[in-house]
Amino acid sequence: MKVTTDRSFYVCISLFILCSVCSAYSDLDVLLKLKSTMIGPKGSGLKDWEPSSSPSPHCSFSGVTCDQDSRVVTLNVSFMPLFGTLPPEIGLLNKLMNLTISNVNLTGRLPLEMANLTTLKVFNISGNVFKGNFPGQIILGMTELEVLDTYNNNFTGPLPVEVVSLKNLKHLSFGGNYFTGEIPESYSEIQSLEYIGLNGIGLNGTVPAFLSRLKNLREMYIGYYNTYNGGIPPEFGTLSNLRVLDMACCNISGVIPKSLSQLKNLQFLYLQLNRLTGHIPPELSGLTSLKTLDLSYNSLSGEIPESFSALTNITLIHLFKNNLYGSIPQFVGDFPNLEVLQLWGNNFTLGLPQNLGKNEKLLMLDVTMNNLTGFIPRDLCKGGKLKSLILTENFFSGPIPEELGECKSLTKIQAMKNFLNGTIPAGIFNMPLLEIIELNDNHLSGPLPGNMSGSDSLAQLKLSDNDLTGQVPHIIGRFSNLAILSLQKNRFSGEIPNEIFNLKLISTIDTSGNNISGEIPSSISGCRSLTSVDFSRNSLHGGIPTGIGFPLAVSF
Repeated sequence: MKVTTDRSFYVCISLFILCSVCSAYSDLDVLLKLKSTMIGPKGSGLKDWEPSSSPSPHCSFSGVTCDQDSRVVTLNVSFMPLFGTLPPEIGLLNKLMNLTISNVNLTGRLPLEMANLTTLKVFNISGNVFKGNFPGQIILGMTELEVLDTYNNNFTGPLPVEVVSLKNLKHLSFGGNYFTGEIPESYSEIQSLEYIGLNGIGLNGTVPAFLSRLKNLREMYIGYYNTYNGGIPPEFGTLSNLRVLDMACCNISGVIPKSLSQLKNLQFLYLQLNRLTGHIPPELSGLTSLKTLDLSYNSLSGEIPESFSALTNITLIHLFKNNLYGSIPQFVGDFPNLEVLQLWGNNFTLGLPQNLGKNEKLLMLDVTMNNLTGFIPRDLCKGGKLKSLILTENFFSGPIPEELGECKSLTKIQAMKNFLNGTIPAGIFNMPLLEIIELNDNHLSGPLPGNMSGSDSLAQLKLSDNDLTGQVPHIIGRFSNLAILSLQKNRFSGEIPNEIFNLKLISTIDTSGNNISGEIPSSISGCRSLTSVDFSRNSLHGGIPTGIGFPLAVSF
């Protein structure tokens, strides 16, 4: 007998064998077989899959739904720790309409016997560790299939062309695998597609302009570690139903096509981490449904177009790490839904929009490393939602608004290397969620408040290179999670508080270049978390405390 390695022949043989044993295996038997090969971390992860005296016990198993004939039509075993493989017997569940086995860590190869699951509408094996080529022949008979999701596995080889035969397919995801080669042009024939996910695979070749033939597409994800040649196809502007276009991190170059302005339903545009050049097209103001715009980490130049005032649905703007310049338009502060504005690493000048934050929805602002001037707007936290405020390395002046001292939602405030002056609002030291305060390299003055409440969250307090005066407050010892205390190059006086050395996590203390006097507290010898201490250039006297025998960088 001639031996053949033809895979379609093997599928036929497998199906013949399955059919010959169908009468010997019930759906209950198949599920118990699955249980035996999909094991939890401490034995079975499918504990209620047990036979009983009831007529159809398997129909009561978790994740299982049966039809009126007690045949399994839904098998949804997801988001629980399971290990092992899929056995060939799964092909005996030939009435299955929904097979969802996602995020359970199964491995091995998909059994070719799955070709017998011809009634499937949902085939979701995402979030596992399946390997080898995806066996495209198993889906040829799944003519009713609407969802094929293999996201985040270890499949290799070329993308399977067999999916072209699935005329009802709406959702196709091969992302997060290790496929190679190009996107087959035949994929443009799957006219039913509404979602295509080919991201994070490692594909190459030209940018797949032919995907513009998929007129029903709502979401397209084709970036992330794919490496294309060329730019964004202008043809993508004809995808009138598109809600999401994600071509992030895929080596695209050239300019942003003006034709994208035709995507009136587009809500999310992700083009970050590429090599795009030229100006931001003013025509993109036609994207009136847009909620998220991410053009960060490119080489775009020019100004933010004035026409963008029409983008009133925008919630997130990421333009950081480009070569943009000019002012931040005042209308940005008037966007009614803006939550995130990140413009760092550009060359913007003049001040921040004065109405920024007045919409009461602002969550994050980062304008680090620009050339911005003027005062910090008072209403940044008007809605009480601001979490992160980063203004580092600009030319901001004036006082820190007292209103920021009432912003209980803040987790991070970084405004170092500016020209801020005046006293630090006392409320800033009483915020329950604040983890980082970095106000160093400014012209801040006055004493630190003595009535700090002592936040359990604060990990870094950096106030160096200012004109702060008075004593270092003893109450700093209440900041139980404080790891870094940086107060150097100010005009602090008085003694070093003992309480600082009771902090269990403190690793760095720098009070150098002040007018601190007295002795070094002996309690320092019991502070085992310390790795760096600098008390130099003060007016300390007395000896170095004994017992400092652990690794510690010390400057006295």
